[in-house]
Amino acid sequence: MSQSNISDVQAVDNLSSAYKALKNEIGKVIVGQDDVVKSVLISLFSNGHSLLVGVPGLAKTLLVSTIADVLDLSFKRIQFTPDLMPSDITGSEILDENRHFKFNKGPLFTNILLADEINRTPPKTQAALLEAMQERSVTVSGTRHVLSKPFFVLATQNPIEQEGTYPLPEAQLDRFMFNIPLDYPSYEEEVLVVKNTTSDYKYTLNHILNAEEILGYQSLVRKIPIADNVLEYAVSLASKTRPNTKHATPEINNFISWGAGPRASQYLVLGAKCHAAIHGKYSPDKEDVQAIAEYVLRHRIVRNYKAEAEGITELDIIKNLF
Repeated sequence: MSQSNISDVQAVDNLSSAYKALKNEIGKVIVGQDDVVKSVLISLFSNGHSLLVGVPGLAKTLLVSTIADVLDLSFKRIQFTPDLMPSDITGSEILDENRHFKFNKGPLFTNILLADEINRTPPKTQAALLEAMQERSVTVSGTRHVLSKPFFVLATQNPIEQEGTYPLPEAQLDRFMFNIPLDYPSYEEEVLVVKNTTSDYKYTLNHILNAEEILGYQSLVRKIPIADNVLEYAVSLASKTRPNTKHATPEINNFISWGAGPRASQYLVLGAKCHAAIHGKYSPDKEDVQAIAEYVLRHRIVRNYKAEAEGITELDIIKNLF
């Protein structure tokens, strides 16, 4: 990316058209789920990770592998289980035929990682993944191994069946830029899904972007200018969620036991910049912040027993902040 404004304006136009092409290509395989696809791509271009929350059978794995396909990136999937060890995902030292220790890379060494049912594995293994997400590297036997770029984790969590799971603590959930809920398809979408998957329907996917182009767009998103009042609006949204502080609303004090930290403000700004760019705008406004606020704040606010008793959801609380 060149530094001149002309080329950055052109680059935003290119990002917008690349996003449309990606959506069309993914749409060959994934029926509906437009908001989910959009949110996953925004977090990818913002260099953040996402948590997909939905019941089994909603094509979470298919969605991730399709995105990896159209992006011409390497893709690996880890099925998290209670007996999974940190070395199973990071890799370990093995003795080679010359009696020298050699590092055998684990499945973390990829561009897109699908961490399936992340809440089914013990905290020790969760921590190994979350460290890699934060540091973009793993340390084994005192040696640091840098992960390939771009590195993007899509973790899935099943909201039902909590028996035998290890829920992610709030501090670790904070590492995910977005928490994206998946819902059942509409009746018409489901008819189309069943029609496509129970016939000999075949699709061919074209590669739209490569790793180098994605890294270029990730640095472009950071360069997008944002007006002070929009940035302050994003920060005020996050600070309003903190109970018993200066900006907290009466509803927050009443129903929230813990609010969003500064990382939420950073992701609100980055997400808004990217949301503006993919829609062909050169600078985000408050509507762009609001469009992604639900995904950024949903897993960063903790409801108290009163909210749960009255059936007030995180989404209700976020919408009232606007």
